[in-house]
Amino acid sequence: MFGRAVAEFDARVRQVGDHQWQAATPDEEWTVRDLVNHLAGEDLWAPPLLAGSTIAEVGDRFEGDVLGAEPKAAWAAASAAAVRAVGEDGAMDRIVHLSFGDFPGSEYTLQLFADHLIHAWDLARAIGADEHLDDGLVASCATWFEAVEEAYRSAGAIAERPSVPGHADAQTLLLARFGRRA
Repeated sequence: MFGRAVAEFDARVRQVGDHQWQAATPDEEWTVRDLVNHLAGEDLWAPPLLAGSTIAEVGDRFEGDVLGAEPKAAWAAASAAAVRAVGEDGAMDRIVHLSFGDFPGSEYTLQLFADHLIHAWDLARAIGADEHLDDGLVASCATWFEAVEEAYRSAGAIAERPSVPGHADAQTLLLARFGRRA
């Protein structure tokens, strides 16, 4: 699922025009470049964290702009490394040391999966690309998120749920749970 969610985001990154990097996104404080930088940064963290490094050991090497002069190439390299790290033997069973606690690699990967999937929609909305997300990924994300939604909201990681029409589809409902208006 993680690889498929990365592919959803990647499909939108490939469509970003040179004139769109400073465009606004549904994440009010982020431009398109900020959003892609966020996920590239997350993906750079994945290999060392899944290998057992602590945040202190990784330090600040992934802070700031990780995209440089070639944002699409930087994104591609970071995401490919993260996908490889997730697929390594034992990665899902290792303990990952995050700023808010220790979690199995499988839980950390689910967090990354959701981040890539939801931000794929954000990026699509920002650049005028296809906003439809893979139905199977939407269903899997909704199932996982059900147990952690309130923790995310109380930590300030997501906005309040906007109201949705009673006939809303699964993607619209999932996006609302993450504080988005589809």
